[in-house]
Amino acid sequence: MKSRINFGMDSCPVGLPLQYSVRILTLMAFFMALAVPAFCAAYRVIRVYDGDTITVLDAGQKVRIRLVGIDAPERSRSKHKPGQPFSRRSGKYLAGLVLNKMVAVKSYGHGFYGRVLGVVFVDGKNVNLEMVRAGLAEAYRGRPAKGFDPLPYRRAEAKARELKIGMWSLGERYISPRTWRHARRKNIHHHS
Repeated sequence: MKSRINFGMDSCPVGLPLQYSVRILTLMAFFMALAVPAFCAAYRVIRVYDGDTITVLDAGQKVRIRLVGIDAPERSRSKHKPGQPFSRRSGKYLAGLVLNKMVAVKSYGHGFYGRVLGVVFVDGKNVNLEMVRAGLAEAYRGRPAKGFDPLPYRRAEAKARELKIGMWSLGERYISPRTWRHARRKNIHHHS
């Protein structure tokens, strides 16, 4: 069963000469590209993993959503090791915004791990942007998803940083989630 959040073609025209089928498929791909990103129906959030990843129910199917444009502090993968500062607070804040609520998702395709990259909305409010404004996620430092405008997120981060909100209260002790992940991977490989 395919998730409605995916924007793929499930079939091609049958019974048409190949040259027409190719033209039709090319036109369909062109118009689908214009439509993406697109708003989907409402989905119920059934799980919050951390400050930037949730699971929604889509027609009975679980779909993992990575909140596009943001990067939240990393939680620990082990009970015996601490996570990044503000990781728990970030996850709890996101849960307060979306858990067991109906959300709309504006999809920007799929990420590296097969998760849907999306902007999540609750009652018209951009949850991704709210996480950055609250100082519980930074603007994503990697290459932005196709069609995604990172500028509002960078501006919100600059404002939160200036006001020392949330994780920005750490000042010089703050470590980007991207740097944190890299150091953890390096440390794991070093000890292997």
